[in-house]
This record gives sequence, C-alpha cells and structure tokens, in this order.
Amino acid sequence: MSILTKYILKKYLINFIIVLISLELFFVGIDFLQNFKSIPPSANLQLLYILYNGFFTLTLALPLSIVFGWVITLTIFIRNNEFVAFNALGATRKDIFKPVVNISIFLLTILIFLQVTPLAYSYDQKRKIVNNQYFTSSKSDIFLKYNEYYVYFEKLLPLEKRAENIHIFKIDDMDVVETIVGEKAYFQNDKWYVVDVKIIKKPKNITLEDSKLDVRYEKFLHTLDGFKPNILDNVYEGNTEFSIIDAISALVLLDEQGINTQTIRSVLYNKIVIPFFIIPLLLLIYSYASLNSRFFNMGKFTSFSIFGTLIVWGFFFMLFKFTNGGVVIPEFSILMPMFIWILSSIYFYNKKINS
Repeated sequence: MSILTKYILKKYLINFIIVLISLELFFVGIDFLQNFKSIPPSANLQLLYILYNGFFTLTLALPLSIVFGWVITLTIFIRNNEFVAFNALGATRKDIFKPVVNISIFLLTILIFLQVTPLAYSYDQKRKIVNNQYFTSSKSDIFLKYNEYYVYFEKLLPLEKRAENIHIFKIDDMDVVETIVGEKAYFQNDKWYVVDVKIIKKPKNITLEDSKLDVRYEKFLHTLDGFKPNILDNVYEGNTEFSIIDAISALVLLDEQGINTQTIRSVLYNKIVIPFFIIPLLLLIYSYASLNSRFFNMGKFTSFSIFGTLIVWGFFFMLFKFTNGGVVIPEFSILMPMFIWILSSIYFYNKKINS
C-alpha cells in the first residue's frame, strides 16, 4: 500500500466514522425519545432496544455515511489544494478514488454479512419490546401448503420453536383422504415433529355397507422439512424481515410449493444488491469535483452531492416498497433499474472525465 493510499484512506475513514456516529446517534436518539413512554422501564430492555435500533439504523446510515464521508473528504482536498499536490506527485484519478471504492465495497460486504445473523431481525425485536411482546411472541391460526398436505397451526411460538393443536390434511384430487391431528409439535433437526398423533384415513371408495374410517395412533411423525419458525412466522405475517439465510431457505421452500416468492426475492435483492447503489455515486461525485478551489463553487457541489444521494436512495427505497406491495416483479423493479443506474453512471463519468 502506497503512502498516498494510506493518506487518502486515513482522511476518508475519519470522516466516514464521524458521519456514521452522527447519523446513528441522531436516528437512534430521535426514535428512543419518540417511543420512550412505550419502552418498558427495565434497563436491560432499554439497552436491548437501543442495540436493535442501532443495527436497524445501520442498514440505512452506513451506505449514506460512505457517500457523505466521501463528499466531506473531497471538499477538504479541494479546499486545501491537495488534489493539485496529488497530481504533482504523478497520481492518476484511479489512484485517488480506487482506495475509497475498495474500502466501501468491504464495508458493504460486512453489512451484508451481519444480515446473515439474527441481527437481521432487529426491527422486529425492537417492535416487540415496544409492544411488550419480547418474551411472549406467538401467532395464531396459521394455515399453509406443504407438498400434497395442508397444515394448520392453531398456535405458533417461534421463540420456543414449538406449536400447539396441529391439523394436517392430505389432499388427493381435491378430496381430503387423510387427517393427522396432534396436540403439540417441536422444531428439531430442521423438521417439525408432531407428538401423540392421531391419524384418520378415509377409504377411497365409499359405500353404504362396508365403508369405515381407519383410525390409528402414532408416537410422533415429522413434517414441514426446512420450515423454520422464523420462516413460518414471517411468511404468514407477510413481513419483510428475514435474515439472508432464512430468506434463501424460504425462497427454495415456497418455490417448491408453487407459492409466489416475489416478496422473498425483493427482500434478498434489497439486502444484497441495493446497498451497492452507492458505488456509482462515489464515481459520479468524484467526476464533478475540481482540482482547484479558486473557481469551484464548494457549497453548490456539496449540496447537489448530498441531495442527489438522497434522491437516488429514495428512488431505490420506493422501488423496494412497490415490489413488496406486489405492484411489479422484483427483477424488473430492482435488478433492471440497478443495472441501468450502473451503466448510466459509467457513461456520465466517462463523459465528464473526457470533457
């Protein structure tokens, strides 16, 4: 790593950290003050609320801090005529922006990795604390399809990984041919185990003389392979809070059942693809920066950079909300605009640099 690269990274990271901490304190502080009366008086729950809210805010604050930190760094370089010094040392444009782009990709990769962990459910957890449901999370009357079976849970307790009063119906040619009833079910080894099961089979050919139901009892049986409690909970509620691993699992499982996976795909694209919208922004902002501060309008550059960043972020956020509402397909509403945004940014960057 060259001395120039170290110097640029040092200046940039200092500005990035300052902006990130400022945004985190602002958003978390405002949210805490707004919900203070609803948060339980327990100090532990208050600290957990701040922790969960801090990570949830990080998914917004980190991408914005990367761009705002770059704007501040460029402004300082221009004001102090450091760009002139860089060029005098023989540094190219690539030598200046490449370290920042590389560290930005690294930071976004860390953010994506964190969303593989249970911290991805931070918003849901902080909402439970406000609603006094942190220790008593449960859902009622869940009904879903699994292969040729339809499964009904009267009560689901995701935190305890168990359910109560389960009814499983096997369907053949639009007819119920088998019913399985169990009082309790537990999620273990990536399967749901229903205990003390009563199995009722209906004969295929029903006649008045010899038709009868076949009833037998089993100690346990397993069903819903791979349907984790979080997946059942979020899919049933229509939530958009998934960790990346759970979202991929839900995508595979729901696709196998022939269920619409549009919401799950949009969640994955939002977590993995959309954060990288800032990389083209870094290049565009850099292309409109000046080497010399004498004839450069610093206020206009800073204002347009920040305002443009918020517009682009708001645009992709709007597309994500449209997709979750079922208005458009995620491949057309997220992936295609991102592809067009990258190509457009490269075009305008090259046009500005060459001019």
